[in-house]
Amino acid sequence: MTLVEHVHNIAVQDSNKTAYHFMGKDTSYGEFEGTVAKFANALQSLGVEKGDHVAFLLGNTPHFFISLYATMRLGATAVPVNPIYAPDEIAYILNNSDAKTVIALDALLPLVEKAHEMLPAVVSYVICETEPSTIEKLSQLPEAVKGKVHSFTRILSAASNEHAIVPVGLEDNAVILYTSGTTGKPKGAMLTHGNLYSNARDTGEYLQMSPNDRVIATLPVFHVFALTVVVNAPFLQGATVILLPRFNPKDVFDAIKEHKATVFAGVPTMYNFLNQLPGTETSDFDSIRIAVSGGSAMPVALLHSFEEKFNVKISEGYGLSEASPVTCFNPIDRERKVGSIGTSIVNVENKVVNELGEEVLVGEVGELIVRGPNVMKGYYKMPEETSAAIRNGWLYTGDLARVDEEGYFYIVDRKKDMIIVGGYNVYPREVEEVLFAHPDILEAAVVGLPDATFGEAVHAYVVLKDPSVRKTELQAYCAEHLAKYKVPAHFEVLEELPKNTTGKILRRSLKEQALSK
Repeated sequence: MTLVEHVHNIAVQDSNKTAYHFMGKDTSYGEFEGTVAKFANALQSLGVEKGDHVAFLLGNTPHFFISLYATMRLGATAVPVNPIYAPDEIAYILNNSDAKTVIALDALLPLVEKAHEMLPAVVSYVICETEPSTIEKLSQLPEAVKGKVHSFTRILSAASNEHAIVPVGLEDNAVILYTSGTTGKPKGAMLTHGNLYSNARDTGEYLQMSPNDRVIATLPVFHVFALTVVVNAPFLQGATVILLPRFNPKDVFDAIKEHKATVFAGVPTMYNFLNQLPGTETSDFDSIRIAVSGGSAMPVALLHSFEEKFNVKISEGYGLSEASPVTCFNPIDRERKVGSIGTSIVNVENKVVNELGEEVLVGEVGELIVRGPNVMKGYYKMPEETSAAIRNGWLYTGDLARVDEEGYFYIVDRKKDMIIVGGYNVYPREVEEVLFAHPDILEAAVVGLPDATFGEAVHAYVVLKDPSVRKTELQAYCAEHLAKYKVPAHFEVLEELPKNTTGKILRRSLKEQALSK
């Protein structure tokens, strides 16, 4: 079965059940199904066929849900793009993905006008209105552009709500998700209908989601973490998604209280902001039965602080775009191990190997590799990169990890982020954990920079709660808790650390800025 077929069945069986809530309005599964069918017809009228690629420049709005399920209903492939990328980044992805149609929010209309000549392969644009003035703006577009640009509301109102689901194979592409491009240009991970369905099903089962759950969706839904954990998994269970336009700590607490939300998923930065918000109390998280964290490693000090304040256990997990994304989660029905990403979810295998691909002993550090129905088909138009990433059916993640006797995995660090100081391995996360435990440090990131004496030196970037703290104090503090070669040689105090749209701290940006100096 596919996601589209499953959600269609829920709409038939329980059409009045609320699928999602957005900005004061509930939408039932029946209404959602009807709108998806109409929009599939509308896209078909624009020439979208099975196998075509449809790109989305959409944030956290219902337009994303409707576009995703309508595109998959047609047997076309969805290409979600971060709408706040720079124009050159967006143009690269749209060209590389061979997008035929682009669905964008009206705020990006000026970008669509400029992109018209840069993207000759794009046949049509659909503009989703959020402002009353949008229709007027569409009518004022230059004639050369106007013929390609269509109003979401108008094409939807003209479409029939009778649309048969186009049959697809589980190996057919459902989504192409572009990686964040930590090395070189972004790569498009081809995720099949089987990949998405299996991971949404298995993640929902592992987290024991049910139709009674109300799931907060404040993560950006175009990102793979949100796509599976707070969109597809809840929809498969017939649960209700509480969609927030953007992350704001106060809005999250208000939404939890108003809707008696039961599931919250966030990245560590979100938990940090929630934890720091003044005036909050334990009761603000009372209804939450599952709090999950992913996207990057959660500092242990932050995890303990949040859990103590809000009396809720955080289940940390792990995933990557190429695995749809979830491979591990800390169990919610048995022991949870702090600092661990948990155990393999059902139907997915994880193991730790050496450079030869041989499994290492328990407790030894090696590269984490993954196998299962969630692993991507490959990178779009990149056969060499695909062969390097997938070997003998195993996806090589590029993350260094270890596993204990009970099958709990621990991420040590990114393989490419490891720092070598005078021949000794330094894992940035280990140093960051120490820094996060300091009472005056709000955020921290560690990178390795060239050093004439030791090859590389450890550089720490921190955001302070108390600006009067001296760097020498921080160095002395680290010396108490770390081996000498792991102590940062340099500290730099910043007002904020660079982050991506999910709130993940970008060590790469810090390193690039330092090297450019």
